[in-house]
Amino acid sequence: MRLIVVGCGRMGVGLARVLSQRGHSITVMDRERTAMERLAPWFRGETVAGSAFHREAMLRAGIERADGLAAVTDSDEANVVVARLARLVFRVPRVVARLVDPRKAEIYHRLGVQTVAPISWAMHRLADLLAYSELDALLSLGGGEVELLAVDVPALLVGRKVSTLTAPGEVRVVALTRRGRAFIPSPETVFQKDDSAHLAVLTTSIERLRSLLGTS
Repeated sequence: MRLIVVGCGRMGVGLARVLSQRGHSITVMDRERTAMERLAPWFRGETVAGSAFHREAMLRAGIERADGLAAVTDSDEANVVVARLARLVFRVPRVVARLVDPRKAEIYHRLGVQTVAPISWAMHRLADLLAYSELDALLSLGGGEVELLAVDVPALLVGRKVSTLTAPGEVRVVALTRRGRAFIPSPETVFQKDDSAHLAVLTTSIERLRSLLGTS
């Protein structure tokens, strides 16, 4: 994929490294040419010095051919403007903006901008790792409001229906793995010994999940 990273700070550099390691074609943009020095010596993609607010700079970055763009500068306002320009003007298929202040998330969501709030995500993730070690967090969604977790089905749930591990709007079993094969269960599916469950859970409902699992 052809991807553009706007902002060559710590997050931009880290994101460029991860995307490069995954084999994507990366262009990094920053207002300051000296910021690109943070990419040396491993970076093999393209760099563009210039403002993402300027059409000429965006065209030089290849925005018309881009499959995705991440705006990860230190300014929430700049990131959301760049993200909206990319989506609405240049029709980039996948656009995401870094959000330093998670309190602004709802406003930006109304504007149609997908955001990631690293600080909010990190707080939830650290809390999970410290306090809920029996739960294996696989993925955080949005700004960390929803987690995808993996858990071994406890013995007390064996023989009971999947619906017993469901709390509407809070906890849902999205997949089961049984004897090495994964499938999507119905509410009437019965848990068997050695099942593993993947669950979508609100981070504010972890205690509810622990109660359903009988581990609280």
